[in-house]
Amino acid sequence: MTEVVLPGDANALGTIFGGKLMQWVDIAASVAAMRHCGRPVVTASIDALHFLEPVRVGEVVVIQAQVNESFRTSMEVGVRVEVEDPRQPGQRRYTTKAYLTFVALDEEGRPTPVPPVTPENEEDLRRQHEARARRQARQAMRRGHG
Repeated sequence: MTEVVLPGDANALGTIFGGKLMQWVDIAASVAAMRHCGRPVVTASIDALHFLEPVRVGEVVVIQAQVNESFRTSMEVGVRVEVEDPRQPGQRRYTTKAYLTFVALDEEGRPTPVPPVTPENEEDLRRQHEARARRQARQAMRRGHG
């Protein structure tokens, strides 16, 4: 997904509102999740959203989202955000990363099983293993052990 940061997207310092960038991240991640499972999805959690560098008015935001792992009815989607100055095409800065969990829904709006993730390379396998570890940590936090 690609967006341009307009003045209405930014604060008085000329940098994007965190909530605006979070909205774009959520949209890109939900599209990746829907494409994976072929069903409507809802955001269950955003457990890590890290703003690594400011994103300024006029910059082009490039958002990449990938399903890292699927579980019974949920999926973890990793998102990477980079920005370009349109006056320097091809030169990108890594600015934001996030992990989101989505739940697939059936026709009645209830959670429904999702297909497995099939890693295609070593990077996908690494993402899958890390997603499993993050899921265990999320579950421990919900049980009050984190």
